[in-house]
Amino acid sequence: MPAISQRMHLVLLSAWTVLWFVLVEPHGGFSWHYLHTGGQLIYQDTSDHGTGGLNLYAHHPELQMGPLSFLAAGLFNPFPEVTGQFLAAALMSLLGLVIVVLAGRSAAHHFLGTGTNHQRLRQRVLIAGLAFIPMWIEVAVRFGHLDDVLALFFTTLAVRAVTRGDAALTGVFLALAMDSKPTALAFLPLLLALPREKWLRAGLWCAGLVAVAWLPFFLGDSHSFAAARFAIPNQPASALRWLGVGDPRTPGWDRPAQAALGLALGALAVWRGRWAAVVLLGANARIVLDPSVYTYYTASVLLGTLLWDVIGQRRLVPWWSWLGLLVLYGSVFAVPDDAARGLIRLAFVAVSTAYVLLWPVRERGSRGRGTGRGRRRPPARTDEGPAYSAPGAGRPDPGPRPGPAATPGAGPPAAR
Repeated sequence: MPAISQRMHLVLLSAWTVLWFVLVEPHGGFSWHYLHTGGQLIYQDTSDHGTGGLNLYAHHPELQMGPLSFLAAGLFNPFPEVTGQFLAAALMSLLGLVIVVLAGRSAAHHFLGTGTNHQRLRQRVLIAGLAFIPMWIEVAVRFGHLDDVLALFFTTLAVRAVTRGDAALTGVFLALAMDSKPTALAFLPLLLALPREKWLRAGLWCAGLVAVAWLPFFLGDSHSFAAARFAIPNQPASALRWLGVGDPRTPGWDRPAQAALGLALGALAVWRGRWAAVVLLGANARIVLDPSVYTYYTASVLLGTLLWDVIGQRRLVPWWSWLGLLVLYGSVFAVPDDAARGLIRLAFVAVSTAYVLLWPVRERGSRGRGTGRGRRRPPARTDEGPAYSAPGAGRPDPGPRPGPAATPGAGPPAAR
């Protein structure tokens, strides 16, 4: 693949994003009315015992988004609903482009001092980004799910903080992700990717901000717990059907099981020195146990494959990103049988989970399991060739640096 400059890298990704936005936006906003409604309700005065404000979740359990998402959606209240939807879709599309850039910079920092060929890294980010953007437009524009958009954006910022070893920001961004969408709880094992001595600080920041966002609703109206019991239909194409769950609606154990599975797999990934797989494994846990099969769910999987392809391994071709796009999204159009699509979802989860946890990954030096949590001491040189400017750096990298690298070891669409 020919060398590309940082400017061309951004131009290509921007053009790809605009193309998909133009194609999807005229038919988009399928679920925006949920955010629009929640954005109006959350700013209501509760002194007159209304159904908004801190009473929102008690009276509207179908609104499964986090309070931060409704606060953000409320910023578009001054505009007519159609105009607000368009502006929100444009902003959410831009965040997808920012996510790809952040993933590239996180990878560049992660491999700092290892002699990584950053031109190859930039190419890898570009190829993975071309697979990620269509699914991002699906969640951001076609469905207008601001909650998923914010949760995945803040999770990406948390990954960036992890690569920089910043405990406070890691905790803050993970909390903001959970305040936007409760399913972001599955990404919490990213905290464990920090050095052990930073776990407490990161955890306190995270727990504190989650409590600030959610406790007022549950303390203000005890009926808010009804939102946690909201059920959606168990679709024929869900992987749950292949796991033997024939309940017509969401089983009571399903959502706790999703969270527990995501947390367990993420913690195992960190213990195995493969923390870059945490988001993919958390998203896998969601789609394998979720009773619904909306296509926007795949955006969280594609963020996971993007991070794994650019940080977790060094192949030039990020084939997991394209495999996820073709298998999970392509099968929706190419496979008419519901049961077959459910089997495909289950197979993707099983194969990708086994791969990132068990397949041998080329290491650089000792992994330091149990103490460094995935920290590696880079060799003097690697087989990837000379180093180039990292994505976003804009200047040549003088080459490998001596010493250790400072890198630490996913009913109605509103319902889910």
